[in-house]
Amino acid sequence: MTIMQVGRGAGLAGLIAMMTLGISGCDYWPPALQAQIEQLKADAQAAAAEKTKADSHVATLTNEKSALVNKVEELSRLVKTRTDQVASLEQSLAAEREKVTKLSAKPAAAKKKAAAPKKR
Repeated sequence: MTIMQVGRGAGLAGLIAMMTLGISGCDYWPPALQAQIEQLKADAQAAAAEKTKADSHVATLTNEKSALVNKVEELSRLVKTRTDQVASLEQSLAAEREKVTKLSAKPAAAKKKAAAPKKR
């Protein structure tokens, strides 16, 4: 039984040693794997920098869009105001034309009446 106990102890020690190596990991990395890891790290950093640049560009475009939307709204209000002014001026012009037509018609009628007695 002593041999069995020694075998169990050795097996247990081997199991503990394997578990310790499995948990702690291996410090040796093959050069090809190290190169791949470095390439992936560089790609990740480049992607992060590109994402930051794209986010900045999106923020700039969003601000420009907001400014343009505000300007369009302002110009729309201005166009409406000018359209109302034009309509008002057209109404005033029509009223003034009617006055001029009426005033022009009165002297012509008076001239006809005045000219009629002279012909007799």
